[in-house]
Amino acid sequence: MAKITIASGPVIVEEGKVLLNQHGDTDFWKFCGGKTQDGETLQETAIRRAKEEMGIEIEILDETPYLMHTLKETPEGKIDVILVHYVAKRNSEVHPGADIREWKWIPLEDLEKENLAPNILPTLKHFGFVE
Repeated sequence: MAKITIASGPVIVEEGKVLLNQHGDTDFWKFCGGKTQDGETLQETAIRRAKEEMGIEIEILDETPYLMHTLKETPEGKIDVILVHYVAKRNSEVHPGADIREWKWIPLEDLEKENLAPNILPTLKHFGFVE
């Protein structure tokens, strides 16, 4: 098993609210996104995962991503996870996929009240959405 996972996803902020969802094996609020597939660029992964998870068409607004590293503990040992985020614009209505437990637009000023994945606030700070 590879010891490095690369995941890519969009950061979508509209009218002072960020689009987040809950899926997978955690209760964190996360950006949509996921692991890259062979032969896919990071931008293509972000676009594909937005469609799969949230049923939305997106447009990448800035080709320069924010990268963040985290370690994930697994039964097989630690895995390095590289998270790649792009600022994007939503071009269609949200129609979440089957694996999305919950999703919502969270006001930027209310984020500290929520159970966020560790990458949410650093990513939003990097792109200037929050201080």
